[in-house]
Amino acid sequence: MNFTLNVKTNMQTQLIDITNQVQKVVGESGVKEGICIIFIPHTTAAVTINENADEDVKTDILKEINKVIPFSDGYRHMEGNSAAHIKASLFGFSDQIIIQNGKLLLGTWQGIYFCEFDGPRSRKAYVKIISG
Repeated sequence: MNFTLNVKTNMQTQLIDITNQVQKVVGESGVKEGICIIFIPHTTAAVTINENADEDVKTDILKEINKVIPFSDGYRHMEGNSAAHIKASLFGFSDQIIIQNGKLLLGTWQGIYFCEFDGPRSRKAYVKIISG
């Protein structure tokens, strides 16, 4: 089963918690045991799993990734968003999560984040549910 999540970002770099949206899709699928795959079809956005209990974690991640890969650093890409491409490649374009008893099998403090590195934009995240 395939689903599409629409994600609206409002900053150049941003981590958006999409855990509840993904869990909703899993519930709607009716799959009790299986795998949930999240794929980001953009070259300047990504997906990651990290702590979602403390908002400061998102702030710290973005602060450090922007320090390590600055927006302007003599890049040659004419479009001017090389930093976003590099960040997206480092974070990755997909994640897989086990589904158990109809729920995402995430750790106590884990959440799924859509990672925006070239916003603001209207984005998509594809979710594939595989029964197993």
